[in-house]
Amino acid sequence: MLGSTHGTLTTDSRRARAIACGEAPQQIVHGRPAEAGDLDVSGRPLYAAVPDLDRFFRPESVAVVGASDAEGRPNTGITRQLLAWAERVGARLHPVHPTRPSVFGIPCSPSVADLPEQVDLAVLLVSDPLPLIDELAEAKVKFAVAFASGFAETGEEGALAQQRLAAAVARSEGLRLLGPNTNLNAFERFRDDLDGPAIALITQSGHQGRPVFSLQELGIRLSHWAPTGNEADLETADFISYFAERPEVGAIACYIEGLKDGRSFLLAADRAARRGVPVVAVKVGRTEAGARTAATHTGKLTGADAVVDAAMRQYGVIRVDGLDELQDTATLLARARRPRAEAPSRPVADGVVVYSISGGTGAHFADLATEAGLRLPKLSEAKQAELHQWIPDYLNVANPVDNGGHPVGDWRGPRILDAILDDPAVGVLICPITGPFPPMSDKLAQDLVDAAERTDKLVCVVWGSPVGTEDAYRETLLGSSKVATFRTFANCITAVRAHLDHARFTTAYRSPFDEAPRSPSPSFRKARALMRPGQQLSEHAAKQLLRAYGIRVPREQLVTSAAAAVRAASLVGYPVVMKASGARIAHKTELGLVKIGLTSASQIRDAYRELTDIARYEDVSLDGVLVCQMVERGVEMVVGVTHDDLFGPTVTVGLGGVLVEVLRDAAVRVPPFGEDQARAMLDELRGRALLDGVRGAPPADVDALVEVVLRVQRMALELGDEIAELDINPLMVLPRGQGAVALDALAVCR
Repeated sequence: MLGSTHGTLTTDSRRARAIACGEAPQQIVHGRPAEAGDLDVSGRPLYAAVPDLDRFFRPESVAVVGASDAEGRPNTGITRQLLAWAERVGARLHPVHPTRPSVFGIPCSPSVADLPEQVDLAVLLVSDPLPLIDELAEAKVKFAVAFASGFAETGEEGALAQQRLAAAVARSEGLRLLGPNTNLNAFERFRDDLDGPAIALITQSGHQGRPVFSLQELGIRLSHWAPTGNEADLETADFISYFAERPEVGAIACYIEGLKDGRSFLLAADRAARRGVPVVAVKVGRTEAGARTAATHTGKLTGADAVVDAAMRQYGVIRVDGLDELQDTATLLARARRPRAEAPSRPVADGVVVYSISGGTGAHFADLATEAGLRLPKLSEAKQAELHQWIPDYLNVANPVDNGGHPVGDWRGPRILDAILDDPAVGVLICPITGPFPPMSDKLAQDLVDAAERTDKLVCVVWGSPVGTEDAYRETLLGSSKVATFRTFANCITAVRAHLDHARFTTAYRSPFDEAPRSPSPSFRKARALMRPGQQLSEHAAKQLLRAYGIRVPREQLVTSAAAAVRAASLVGYPVVMKASGARIAHKTELGLVKIGLTSASQIRDAYRELTDIARYEDVSLDGVLVCQMVERGVEMVVGVTHDDLFGPTVTVGLGGVLVEVLRDAAVRVPPFGEDQARAMLDELRGRALLDGVRGAPPADVDALVEVVLRVQRMALELGDEIAELDINPLMVLPRGQGAVALDALAVCR
């Protein structure tokens, strides 16, 4: 689990014991077992029910436990705010206090049990909510909010207190808890005079949501705010699932410090992806401060944040860095129409045209946009000729389109915009306006708004000046729900790229949970017999593990004498490789425990003696010496499994060999995933071209590499709770049609 403020109880040991005993593992969800059909082969859930949070956000009756009207008391201000909120949402509010007869003129109940009616929501203004949980459950309260701090965010003792609170809620019948260590953000004043798709907001730090909430001042609709706090019960995933089902929600914006449960988050993201609802998130923790050390290369390639990043990308969650990016990207994704298809071969019209009054401005923006991965197609000769009817011939209109300035001031401006937007190769028009130049900038702004009303394509404006004509900016541009307006080039490019990427993602998305394996493969029991809990396997044993899952290894024999090594070499076929094999050997090359290119019996005997001498000197215990087939021609890759504290087993593929930790060129995915994601992993590698053949080398067998990745994924799903780390390095990917061979392997058991 990532983030120190959120505590959770792991089910890994319980799941592992069930698998070891041949039982169907049982997943515990909110203290209750999930249905057997809802679990994958690892015992993790494949489905998460959407919590019914309607009565949380729009309760009919509310109890305020610890209500006060005494001046100077913190609870008094909170009670006053809750009274105003209850009036706005039409809820009946009941103050609860053991000694006060009334609060703000409303009769008080001495306890929850004495409330005049069953309430939907209880707001707990007490320092310790734990003693109230049973009472709330007995009174059939649906939801509770605990503001109190002093839990997991304070350290070990607070984490234990939070675990006790979470356990009490899990034992209850029907009660759900928000918090502890949360705030009043759910009870803010939301504007009800704004229309269009809304942004739903989720934050673990309430103050970090303020910039998004303030978008209402610019006419952007906000529908909900869920301040999840320490997530003892209700978590970010619950709210993503709920918001994804709400018809008024156009995008979900999140500020995340730590995720409570990786699988729950992925199931929620999957639900949003199935429904095409964008999720935009700031996730703190990009630095290496929390990275693990690991015995294998794979573990060193993927720190905790790399896994979070990959998991979000895998399920279409758009990760941004700044709160300003969160504002702008969520706004665009909430309000922009889905881009239409340009052609069957291009399911999303992703061509971007930059239109400006300045050649310099257009060129600058085009450079930044192209570098960020946006596609700026060259307009056709016919389209350029059409534009030159209104734009002087000496100006470039190929894309960027430079109008020189004057055409925006008269009748030519609207015709230019319509001509650009009429081009089927254009999906997005962006007009950077670096500074106001009235009156032409006022007319340009109005023309852009009018053009956006006439098209279903995305029209964006970058109003880069902090001063100038406020009518054009605040009233014309911000007053339009059809034009996306930005203040910086960078935020515009980030948001437009996210918009197009999300459209491509949802067009092709197929949920991996639908095809995830639910029962063990025939390889499982054979592989399990090779596991040694708490130990590192020898190379020979690790390769047996790979063989069990159908992954090809070289011809080889394990020998314990020089004479046996000579006989093995004749059977394997010269030339051969000889390697020391032992459970404690992690990196043989560095210790001199690998000999390659051996071509004679005398070399075999000398190599055997040298390998065993080095092992004795280094105090390394051997189970023998491997005499292996020598495989030379191919691309060296690494494929592996590591166990992430949050997501469980993860699969990594990257450039391998002795320089694997120097190159650090790897991609990671969280199972389950399909062939499309396995191929996408390869496309993320900086060295991807090596697989296509460079400097006369033949193309590598990419299909065989993908098959190995998928077989390793199946191993990760079935043995992931028993394998701490698996490292196949190098996996030699042979020329196309010849397969892939695992030349070395290392496995560490949990």
